[in-house]
Amino acid sequence: MPPDRRETLRHEIVSLLSGENMTAREISGQVGIGEKEVLEHLEHIKAALRSRLVVTPPCCLECGFSFRKRDRLGKPGRCPVCRSERIVDPSYTVE
Repeated sequence: MPPDRRETLRHEIVSLLSGENMTAREISGQVGIGEKEVLEHLEHIKAALRSRLVVTPPCCLECGFSFRKRDRLGKPGRCPVCRSERIVDPSYTVE
C-alpha cells in the first residue's frame, strides 16, 4: 500500500531540492521510490521549471574530467578520457 501523501511526488521532490543540493540516491531515500523513477521525475521537473533546476555535473575521480555538456540527468557509466568507472554522482537543486 503506497504511503499517504499531501502533495504529488514531483512537488515533494521540488520542495526537497529547494535550496539544497541532493543526488538521485538521496532523493530516492527521502521520497521512498527507486533511483530510476527519481530520474524520470527529474526529467519532467526540468522541462516544467526550465532553467530553475540546476544540475551539478558528474566528474571522474581518476582524471577529473567533468561531464558539463551532458544532457542526460543520470550518472554516466565510465569516463570517456581514462575509461574509469569511478564517477561522482550528479546532484540537483532548485533555485
